Amino acid sequence: MPTYNAKAALPGDEPGPWGDAVSISYDRRDVLLYAVGIGTRDLRFVYEGHPDFAVFPTFSIRWGGAGAPMDANHVPGSPGPLTIDAERYLELVKPLPLSGEVSVRSRLIGVHPRGKSAGFVETESTVTDADGDVCIKMVNGSFRRGIKELGDIEPFEGAGETYSAKIDVPNRAPDFTATATVPDNQAHIYRLSGDYNPLHIDPDSAKFGGFDEPILHGLCTFGHCGHLLLETICGSDPARFRKIKVRFSSPVFLGDELTVNAWEEGAGRVIFDARVGDKTVVSNAYFEYA
Repeated sequence: MPTYNAKAALPGDEPGPWGDAVSISYDRRDVLLYAVGIGTRDLRFVYEGHPDFAVFPTFSIRWGGAGAPMDANHVPGSPGPLTIDAERYLELVKPLPLSGEVSVRSRLIGVHPRGKSAGFVETESTVTDADGDVCIKMVNGSFRRGIKELGDIEPFEGAGETYSAKIDVPNRAPDFTATATVPDNQAHIYRLSGDYNPLHIDPDSAKFGGFDEPILHGLCTFGHCGHLLLETICGSDPARFRKIKVRFSSPVFLGDELTVNAWEEGAGRVIFDARVGDKTVVSNAYFEYA
């Protein structure tokens, strides 16, 4: 497979073409279920009767890549248990409506070989509301494993280095720390938001994917980081959320204690990581806020 960079997903000098808009409808129940699925207990996100009820800012993350044109000659296919989230970026431009219909447009921006039997695929997406205003901008990267032979699978021990800029955390105590224990049924709840990859619930699928047991969805870990940062730094005010970017470095398991450490890097910006014990599970990450 040829090597492409983020500025040339297909042969040539530009990213791939934007796909047709994909219409996505959701209701209040979807909003509530997502918030519970990422572990937040703030009533602003889990109780529809709260006077400041709002969509949690990362709600749309699962739509990343929707409708992106994928040329089978350039983009490797991979079964669900062999597909691993690698990196995610989300920017909140305008709050999403509490319910209704939005449009998602996506394009391919990078395809890279990764080892002997995997590919790293990057897409860019925008979410537009019924007024035609852009609400969300996203970039997502995923590892597609087992693309040569399904029997050629190595255990996943960490995403390692991908193709975005490296972000090192300071060699000092963090300015903010927040911890949450991942419930033993968190993946069971989160999957009801629409991510039914059996890797996260079925032990046999997890073993096929190289794990001893089901792992937490990467996007659920992403949501945990988002709500812990918003709670700790912004008092859970969704109006202060601006951007979040993460790299998934190692899997999180049900029952793990997840600790997010953040360091101030200027007005309205922290860099952070997330750890389970001494293991870094999220790296090369930042959060920006008003």
